[in-house]
Formats: sequence, C-alpha cells, structure tokens
Amino acid sequence: MSEQPNQTPFPSATEADVRSYATFTHIVPLIAHLGGPFIIPLVAAIIMWQIKKDQSPFLDDHGRESTNFQLSLLIYAVLVIPIAAIITCGLGAILAIPLIILNIVGCILAAKAAHRGEYYRYPMSIRII
Repeated sequence: MSEQPNQTPFPSATEADVRSYATFTHIVPLIAHLGGPFIIPLVAAIIMWQIKKDQSPFLDDHGRESTNFQLSLLIYAVLVIPIAAIITCGLGAILAIPLIILNIVGCILAAKAAHRGEYYRYPMSIRII
C-alpha cells in the first residue's frame, strides 16, 4: 500500500512562486505532449522536477508525482498499443486515445491541486521513483 501524503493544503505561508512552479510541473508535460510521443512529456517532467526538487518538499512531491505519471503513461503505451495494434491489424492503435485523455485530465487536476497548495496523487500511476 503506497503512502499517501497529508491531503491538507500546504501551509498558508507558501509563496505564490512555489505553488506556481508546482502547477507548471504538471502543465509543461501536458504541453510537451502536443509536440510528440509519450517520451517528450516524460523528459519535460523530469527536467521540471530536477530543477527545483531540493528547494521544497512540496515541489519535490509534485515533481516526483508528475514524473511517475508520465513514466506510467509511457509504459502503458509501450506495452498496450503495439500488442493491440498487432492483434487487431492496426485498429488497436486507437487505445492511445484513452491514454491521451487520462494525461489531459490527470495533468489538469494535478495542476489545480498544486495551485491550491495541495498534494495530489494521479490515478493509475505506478510509483517507480
């Protein structure tokens, strides 16, 4: 059973820039997804996390969560889409659509939580890091 962080908002003394950076930690991989396949958002999430992970436990948690989620989506895409495409002669490639929707919805919900100063756990995310 994975450990859940305290779901109460981050202390009110949290500076706006910390919350803003945490918000962008989730938005940047979403925007990067427009530029290409699932590997690009993963790289964007890792970069955003590594830049400021030592400045705040809040930023470290959101960066780690974003990275784990993007890594999970990449694993799902690598495992499911080719197998389904082979079995269904290419029609199974439409399984990428639910992954893209999961990415959009998950990133938006996570960004909203970060903006409010709250911790967030993505659905269907494998906690690797």
